Amino acid sequence: MFLLFYHFIHFLLDQRSFLYFNNNRMINVYLFNKKFLKILLFIFIAINCTHVKHSRNKYKGEIMMKKATFAAGCFWGIQAKFQVLKGVYETSVGYTGGNIRNPTYKLVCYGNTGHAEAVEIVYNPREITYEELLEVFWNIHDPTQVNRQGPDIGSQYRSEIFYHSEKQKKLAELSKTRINNEKFNGKIATKITKADAFWKAEEYHQDYYKKNGLAACPK
Repeated sequence: MFLLFYHFIHFLLDQRSFLYFNNNRMINVYLFNKKFLKILLFIFIAINCTHVKHSRNKYKGEIMMKKATFAAGCFWGIQAKFQVLKGVYETSVGYTGGNIRNPTYKLVCYGNTGHAEAVEIVYNPREITYEELLEVFWNIHDPTQVNRQGPDIGSQYRSEIFYHSEKQKKLAELSKTRINNEKFNGKIATKITKADAFWKAEEYHQDYYKKNGLAACPK
């Protein structure tokens, strides 16, 4: 496309065109002068180069970004902890690990759908590693509790790591073993499960802390 436009501009530079007006009187004029056409050509080149650069950067960004998904109790507070980390570019709260499609908060709260409240994270591994995300995960909740976190009780509040690749699975298992021995005396109840469909929660749950200024999940 660029080459076609380039040759078209040069064609106009080398050709004379004719303009008809006032009773079909013909006046020999240039439709465009050379200076204007050269400016036009320069603008097109600049726009084309910017578009290519933007496309390449976007592609690189898509290649670099990774996903991580964690369940660690009430997803409001978990999202707030992860979204402030350098290298984390996006977080969403939702439901995963269940047995029905398109679950709602009300259905999940009944505890019959099998879903966990979870946070899906989009991060740049060049800025923050999966191992570092795991460290945060272990430190922001009590992984020894089964189907609860503090006052929040139910299977939807369980501790679970949902891995998106075999590498993540291996890192999660190694991390769990290490932290279990070093800090929790073998009592960790956290499950490590292959990531399944992630159903984004209702909008009023997204960025709940930011919207409401809460310091902790209420009972």
